[in-house]
This record gives sequence, C-alpha cells and structure tokens, in this order.
Amino acid sequence: MINRVVLVGRLTRDPELRTTGSGISVATFTLAVDRQFTNAQGERGADFISCVIWRKAAENFCNFTSKGSLVGIDGRIQTRTYDNKDGQRVYVTEVVVDNFSLLESRKDRETRGQNGGYTPNNNANFGGQNTNNSQNMGSFDQNMPNNNQANMPKDPFAGSGDTIDISDDDLPF
Repeated sequence: MINRVVLVGRLTRDPELRTTGSGISVATFTLAVDRQFTNAQGERGADFISCVIWRKAAENFCNFTSKGSLVGIDGRIQTRTYDNKDGQRVYVTEVVVDNFSLLESRKDRETRGQNGGYTPNNNANFGGQNTNNSQNMGSFDQNMPNNNQANMPKDPFAGSGDTIDISDDDLPF
C-alpha cells in the first residue's frame, strides 16, 4: 500500500506548538494550496489542508515558519475519530508531516511581513527580467533575456569546434 503526500503551500496562520503529557512536542497548522484551474469567474481556488508534525521537527517548524510562509511538506494522510464534549463522533483527516522544506529565503519572508503579507517577487519568473537584483528563490531564469523564444538552455559546447567522442563503453546503459 502507498500513502504519500507532497504539498507546497502557504501557512494560513502561525503553527500551534503544544506538548503532550509525556513531553512530546506536536504542532498543528493549516496549509493553503492553490488549485491548478480557475472557476467560471476566473478565480483560482485553494484547498486548506490540516497538518500535524511531531517531536523535534515540530519545534524546528515553529521556530522557522509563521503565517504566510511558503513551505513544502512530505508526509502521509491519516484519519482518526473522537467523541466531542456533546458526545458526537468527530472525523478528522490530516496530513502527518515526515519532512518539510522552507521554500523562501529569510529575506523574502521578512519583506513579506513588512508588506502586510505581500511579496511582489514571490512567483516564478518564466522568461521575463527579474526586477530584484538579489537572489530570489522564486525566479528561475534571472540571466535569461526577455524575449518570446522558447527560453531553451544554451548549448555549452556550441562554437567550441571540438567534437565529443563517446564510445558505447562510456555509456551507462
């Protein structure tokens, strides 16, 4: 059986760190993940996914993230039930996080905080010039010219005049 989840999104609020009775750290948070399509009004929706992370990873996650942080998570879906105060059965589906990655620099995160959550250069830049001269993790092609060509990578051997001799014995397959 396979149960793997990989998500990239932004935190909807600061993660909540708690400690169990036995001293184990646990953090819960909600990740907003944009949908790939737009609705009839041209608006892009999002899914809000409940997540939980345990132990030292939970402490690290809370120390380095806050509301709006762009993170990638890897984990598994887990379902559980419990009875609430009114005696009603509550069903919970959440992602149990095994690993996470911070997907924005500290500088971008601080800039976003100063601008009320908005960072003008946080989206991938496909083909256009980057207006930010610093390293922007959301820009993949800072040195590419702004044109309508296919933006294919340049051949590193073009114009060298050298031929490359590769025998079948050099190939790994």
